[in-house]
Amino acid sequence: LPQHCQHQPPRENVFHGSEEMKEAHVPSFDKYRELYMKSVDNPDEFWGDVAKDFFWKTKHTGQFLDYNFDVTKGEIYIKCMEGASTNICYNLLDRNVHEKKLADKVAFFWSGNDPGDELTVTYRELLQRVCQFANVLKAQGVKKGDRVSIYMPMVVELVVAMLACVRIGAVHSIVFAGFSAESLCERIVDSQCCLLITAGQPHLHNAPATRSGFPVGRCIMLKHLSKEPEGILGSQSPPAKRPCPDLQQEKQAGRVKKTRPVPKVPWNPEVDLCWHALLRGVSDECEPEWCDSEDPLFILYTSGSTGKPKGVLHTVSGYMLYTATTFKLVFDHQPDDVYWCTADIGWITGHSYITYGPLANGATSVLFEGLPTYPDVSRMWEIVDKYNVTKFYTAPTAIRLLMKSGNEPVQRYKRSSLKVLGTVGEPINPEAWQWYYNVVGEKRCPIVDTFWQTETGGHVLTPLPAATPMKPGSATLPFFGVVPAILNESGEELEGPSEGYLVFKQPWPGVMRTVYGNHERFESTYFKKFPGYYVTGDGCRRDKDGYFWVTGRIDDMLNVSGHLLSTAEVESSLVEHEAVAEAAVVGRPHPVKGESLYCFVTLKDGVMYNSELEAELKKQGGLRSVSLHKRLLAKIS
Repeated sequence: LPQHCQHQPPRENVFHGSEEMKEAHVPSFDKYRELYMKSVDNPDEFWGDVAKDFFWKTKHTGQFLDYNFDVTKGEIYIKCMEGASTNICYNLLDRNVHEKKLADKVAFFWSGNDPGDELTVTYRELLQRVCQFANVLKAQGVKKGDRVSIYMPMVVELVVAMLACVRIGAVHSIVFAGFSAESLCERIVDSQCCLLITAGQPHLHNAPATRSGFPVGRCIMLKHLSKEPEGILGSQSPPAKRPCPDLQQEKQAGRVKKTRPVPKVPWNPEVDLCWHALLRGVSDECEPEWCDSEDPLFILYTSGSTGKPKGVLHTVSGYMLYTATTFKLVFDHQPDDVYWCTADIGWITGHSYITYGPLANGATSVLFEGLPTYPDVSRMWEIVDKYNVTKFYTAPTAIRLLMKSGNEPVQRYKRSSLKVLGTVGEPINPEAWQWYYNVVGEKRCPIVDTFWQTETGGHVLTPLPAATPMKPGSATLPFFGVVPAILNESGEELEGPSEGYLVFKQPWPGVMRTVYGNHERFESTYFKKFPGYYVTGDGCRRDKDGYFWVTGRIDDMLNVSGHLLSTAEVESSLVEHEAVAEAAVVGRPHPVKGESLYCFVTLKDGVMYNSELEAELKKQGGLRSVSLHKRLLAKIS
């Protein structure tokens, strides 16, 4: 048995979920343990039960999950429900509209940057809009298997575009709207996209807003940016000057038009078409394309911080089942919930937990295009009260940003509707966790601190809100079907309390299938270091209760005078200081020690930086590292 299934749940230094959650899908630790063992020992039965809630044009044959994780035994592969066919868009929309009678239920409350700039979209309306745009794509010659690039802000048309792609079997590749033209171009070329859907409007990207809702000096025209590499969309430059030669000129770019006035958009009638003009007179009925389980669903590129971005490829059935199940159980989704994930759909969190997971469960979600600090730092809590948000999912960075302004902006609003709080994107430091729990959730909302990756498709380590006792800063225990292990540098599996490489021993339905166009890179990145295991690239510590504490990327470890230091842990120690809102730690070469630490801190409002505070922070960072590593020979400056 996995260690966490051998003991009773921990009782010391833990927080427990709300007693109001007795009707939760997983109501107790014993129920979690029972379901977990079933998911590991009999995955065919466990996931087969999940699959019964979805529509299949044809049924699967053979094993539910078939795989090889050991490069010494041949090519790495993962197959889920081989032989089955379905369509994700049909399961997300048609099934909810026609079978579950949710046609008039709100799918999205869209809120723009300006308070009052809003839109409500029901499941019926979303289905109609998706079918219309699917017909537009087909009219432009897009067919099953084609790749379509999407470069848009957080507007409803983004969801429509991605679901229209999957309705006709096309593969979407969404590029975060904050990326540069060069990054967009690189992804278009690598995935050989035939069409770019973009927006002729400003995108609000980490900039202070004006009263008009546009950032000061940062009116980012996505349509204009997409043209920046000369000739990216086609015909105005000689072929030799075009860095994106694989983007076919006969395929054209859709542009979203907004009703608010925007600066003039560059326009080439030979290749550019307007979204609204394309939709005129188009039917709002479109038969779905039935896809095999292992057909490609989407490509999403990693950020490229470790080299050329990798095109992570997810496939149809496994991803659908896994995102639907993790959303339902991790957030304990109930029919009357209003759910808000603050991520951008340009990242995997937005794919899995704004679009696919919530819609698969018939959920009502908030889709937010604006900035969390405009018109003031209480904006998020104003939206929570406005829509009676019950489940709220955001990043530790956002939490620390809002902590910086103190409790008053939070307490200005009731937040009485909140039932579950979640975090995503990085390990949350215990101080931010405590503030989130005590101030935002008023000690009544369990916090689901989720660990996962673009590659995993969905949550892999996470509490369940009614079942898992919580430890601030710990991702706690594995989700169903996930079998984690900790290895040392020699690849030996460690038992009990230990620290090392976080790996997984077997697949779950939603794990990535390959790196697009480069299966060899997929194998070398994730499976060659420790044959037989999927290697996350993260370090991890397991405590005496079997709880997992992700310590950060292995490549973020610094070797100072022979001692390994985790940048994440030093950052966490600095944020413990009452004056610090945010910290970032990086390494710098040192002629004697190999590396030294450089720490950057953002202070809370009203705190002045001086030599006394600097000395306190050096001591703060040093003391935490001493306790973890015996000695600290790094310079903290």
